[in-house]
Amino acid sequence: MDPSELKGRKLGRVLTKLKVVTREQVHEALGIQKGRTTKVRIGEILKELGYCSEVDIDRALAGQAGMEYVDLSGIELDDETIGAIPAENAKAYQCVPIEYNASTRQLKVALKSPDNFQAVDDLRLLMGAKVEAVVAAPSAIDALIEKYFSKGESMLDVVNALASDKNLQELSGHSDQSIDLDAVMDAAGDNQVIKLLNLVLLQAIRDRASDIHFEPFENEFKMRYRIDGVLYEMVPPPKHLGTAITSRVKVMANLDIAERRLPQDGRIELTVGGNPVDLRVAILPTIYGESCVMRVLDRGNVELSLDRVGFRPDDLEHFRGLIKKPNGIVIVTGPTGSGKTTTLYAALAELNDIETKILTAEDPVEYDIDGLCQVQVNSEVGLTFASALRSFLRQDPDVILVGEIRDLETAQIAVQASLTGHLVLSTLHTNDAPSSVIRLVDLGIEPFLLTATIEGIVAQRLVRTLDPKTKEVFVPTEQELMELGLHPEDVQGREFCRPGKSSGVGGGYKGRMALFEIMTLDDEIRELMMNEASTSVLRNSARKKGMRSLRESGLMALYEGLTTIDEVVRETLDEE
Repeated sequence: MDPSELKGRKLGRVLTKLKVVTREQVHEALGIQKGRTTKVRIGEILKELGYCSEVDIDRALAGQAGMEYVDLSGIELDDETIGAIPAENAKAYQCVPIEYNASTRQLKVALKSPDNFQAVDDLRLLMGAKVEAVVAAPSAIDALIEKYFSKGESMLDVVNALASDKNLQELSGHSDQSIDLDAVMDAAGDNQVIKLLNLVLLQAIRDRASDIHFEPFENEFKMRYRIDGVLYEMVPPPKHLGTAITSRVKVMANLDIAERRLPQDGRIELTVGGNPVDLRVAILPTIYGESCVMRVLDRGNVELSLDRVGFRPDDLEHFRGLIKKPNGIVIVTGPTGSGKTTTLYAALAELNDIETKILTAEDPVEYDIDGLCQVQVNSEVGLTFASALRSFLRQDPDVILVGEIRDLETAQIAVQASLTGHLVLSTLHTNDAPSSVIRLVDLGIEPFLLTATIEGIVAQRLVRTLDPKTKEVFVPTEQELMELGLHPEDVQGREFCRPGKSSGVGGGYKGRMALFEIMTLDDEIRELMMNEASTSVLRNSARKKGMRSLRESGLMALYEGLTTIDEVVRETLDEE
C-alpha cells in the first residue's frame, strides 16, 4: 500500500487498512485502553490480545509517518552502496544505505524508527545527496551495520585514496588563479571528500574540540583542531585537496562557492550522537587559497550554571552578590577564549526568571537560551553594540548583557543604562581586574561616572586540568619553582602533580578549569579611581581588601593537584 494513504492516520486505522486487524478488534482494544488506570498505547494492547506482532506495529508506525517498511532479510549490499555512507555515520545515526545511484546522487537509507528524521536531514547536509528514508527492523539494521560497517575506514585510508585522484589534482593552484566552477562543484560533491570531512567532524566532536582549522600553505594543506586551548594536527591531506575540502564546507554552510577573494561567514547545524551541534564557519582568503575555521558550539554540552563554572565557594558568594545588585555595571575581563561568555551566560541563567526581563546584544549569539531576548549585532546594516543598547533602554529591561565594550559610545550608553536603574553585564579585553578601570578611562569615560556605576570586575583565565586517572606526583626543581616566584621553603609539605603517561588526545590533561580574580569596589577604591590612581595602586588596595589574584588562584589549584606549573605560569602574570 502507498504510505501516503496511511500518513497521519490513527494507528488502529492504519492496522485495519493494512488488513492486520479488524475494526471489531480495534474497538475491543480501545475499550480495554479506556478501562486501564495507567496510559497504555493501543499497539501494546493489540499485541497482548495476540491480534498483531511487533513487526506489524513497526510497519503501521512507518505508514503513519508516511514511510515505507522494508524487509532486509537476505539483502546483499554492493561496494558502491556501502561506500555511500562512511561507517562512522552509519553507526552514529544507526542507519544503513540500501540503494545508491552515484550519477543522480539518490540515496535510500533504512532507519530503525520513523522518528529519526534528524538523521535524514543531517545525511542530506553531510552527504550532499537526495536522501529517501524507509523503516526496517532494528535487528536487521544492527546485523547489516555489524556485517558491512563494523571495521570502518580510518582517516589515513581516506586520505590515501584521495591522494591518487587525478580529477582533484587538477584543482591545485593559488587563490588568484581562475578555477573552473563546475570542477569545484564536482570536487565538493566527491564521495571521498565528503567522507574525509565527515570523519574530521566526527573525530573533532568526539574529542571535544572547540575549533577545527583547514589551512593552505605553500607546500602543504593542514588540518588541525583545538582541544582545551591547544592545537593538535590531524593526518595532513595532499595539498591539492584544499580547494575541494573548503568548497565542501562552503556548500554545507550555504556560502558562495564562486567567491574566493572575500571573507565569508556561515553556519552549519547538525545533531551528533543525539546532541545538537552548531558549527560557525569563517572563510578567509590567503595567498595560498582559502583558510577555513569552524568553531564547534556543542549546545547540548554547555554548562550554564554558576555552580559548574569553577568558582571557589567564597568567590561564588562574591560573584552572586554582584549580579544580584539592582543596578550597576559588572565586567568580566580576559583574553579571547578565556571563558568570559560562558561565565556571563551562567550568570544570566541564574537571573533568568519570570520576573526579570533580560536583553542581550552579542557578536555572535553563541547559545540560544529560553527566556532571553537575544540580538545579533550586525555592523553592516548599522546594528552595533551602541545602537542595540540604545534601543534596549526603550524595551523596559531589568538586566542587559553587552557582548563587549569596544568603544566610547558603547561604554557611555552602558554607564547611562546603569545610572537609570539597570544591571549591565559586559566583557573587556584586559590582563587583570584593576587594569580594566584604566582601559575604560582610556576609552574616554569620566572617572566619576565609573565610580558611580561599576560594582565589580572579574578577571578570568582557563587552565587545563590534569586527568585524575593518569596524573603523577613529583618534586619540582628550584628552576620550576622560580618560574612561579617561589622558593623551596615556601612549598614545604605541598604536593605537585604533572601529566602521567597518556596515550589519548590531550597528553595527560582532560578538560579545563577557570581561575578568577574578583575586584569589588568599596569607598577607598572608588576614591583612588576618582584620583586616577595607577593600576598597581588599585591592585594593592584591592588585595589588602581580600582580592585573590589570578596567580594566587592558580597556586591554589596547583596545590590541590588540579593543574600544573606550566599551565599556571602560561596563563597568569606574577604581580610582584
